[in-house]
Amino acid sequence: MFLKAQDIVAALKLSLGGDLLSYAELGQEMGMSASEVHAAVRRLDEARLVEPESKIVRRAVLIKFLVHGVPYAFPARTKEVTRGMPTAWAAPALSGKFQSSGQMPPVWPTPDGTVQGVAVKPLYPSVPGAAQRDSALYELLSLVDAIRIGRARERQLAEKELTNHLKSHATA
Repeated sequence: MFLKAQDIVAALKLSLGGDLLSYAELGQEMGMSASEVHAAVRRLDEARLVEPESKIVRRAVLIKFLVHGVPYAFPARTKEVTRGMPTAWAAPALSGKFQSSGQMPPVWPTPDGTVQGVAVKPLYPSVPGAAQRDSALYELLSLVDAIRIGRARERQLAEKELTNHLKSHATA
């Protein structure tokens, strides 16, 4: 069993709690098929990141994996200059926490992007659309990107914010 990047997106969406949605509904919200979501949840279960049967995320374990595993399992590099949707420290979750250093912000490339910056490949192609539909998911995904591409200070603050966000959405 190997986790796929889309599994991280599914884990973050599930961590937000709320009404228990069907695989089809989750897929629609995340821009994935129902079968992709089902397979993602199955892999998350095998990796012990969700509780069997209930789809409830084991938040403490997920936080450890996001901080210590994702940057190595799903590394990201900044690429060419493009227009897109701000991510990492340029996204709303962290944008007010750092002084501008004059460098271009990281963005997920999108055709209707409003910000010019350096391209960062999202965890999954549907991430920008899913983030536009769900602001809470956008915050979590952008914090994960800060951990994936940030320097030590950005990663440290992103870890703290991610932990706070996940704990605030706890259903237990």
